Amino acid sequence: MILMAVQKPIINRKEFEVYDVIHETPDVDIFQLKDEDNTKLNFDPGMFVMLTSINPGSDPKEVTRAFSIASAPQTDTLEFYIHMIHGKFTSRLDNAKIGDKLLVTGPYGQFKFVPNEDKKTLFIAGGTGLAPMMSMLRAIKNSAADTDCVMFYSVRFPNEILSGEELKSLENEIRLKNIITVTRESEQRWDGERGHINSDMIKRHCNDYSDRTVYICGPLEFVKAMKQATTELGINNVKVKADVWG
Repeated sequence: MILMAVQKPIINRKEFEVYDVIHETPDVDIFQLKDEDNTKLNFDPGMFVMLTSINPGSDPKEVTRAFSIASAPQTDTLEFYIHMIHGKFTSRLDNAKIGDKLLVTGPYGQFKFVPNEDKKTLFIAGGTGLAPMMSMLRAIKNSAADTDCVMFYSVRFPNEILSGEELKSLENEIRLKNIITVTRESEQRWDGERGHINSDMIKRHCNDYSDRTVYICGPLEFVKAMKQATTELGINNVKVKADVWG
């Protein structure tokens, strides 16, 4: 018997420039990074990288955090949804300017999607956990894959929806049914779904859930709750993939 070596992903460590910063919601900025020599990072949708900021001032220490890639593979920029919580890393990004440098190391992770392999998917995202799902949806569009997608996306308030206009466009460009649910009461107008995602909500909007591969991403308690919901629905655990942040 011949044992084949498992091919490990090529891990790169390279400087990227800040190409654009979009203040998308009150708490989340979209950072777009570009390699100076236009080299594209090779990754599968759903993977993450380590971003490193080097303080150019008196403190030269590197600060590194992991972020899922929101852009599709083989696009000109790497895109990240970054919750600006004013921590050690994000404080350095508060005043980021076009042309500033960040080190990108990666890609990493087993939470990944290959267009044309999973024909039917169920995406469940909470907050900035939308990032890897956006990479997957954009990859489906760019590859013209005939993937049948249903996505549940949970935010606290309507003004926290990330890439809302693009999500609407994707519903017409690929086979996507997108259910956005708001979990907090506010004076902001909202005509869509309300409340936390649970097994009943999934059954109402996706009656063929048992036929789909499930991808879950969000904070730890969200992921735990979503995995419990899939268990209640009787979805085989083998078909459930999860990624946790925070």
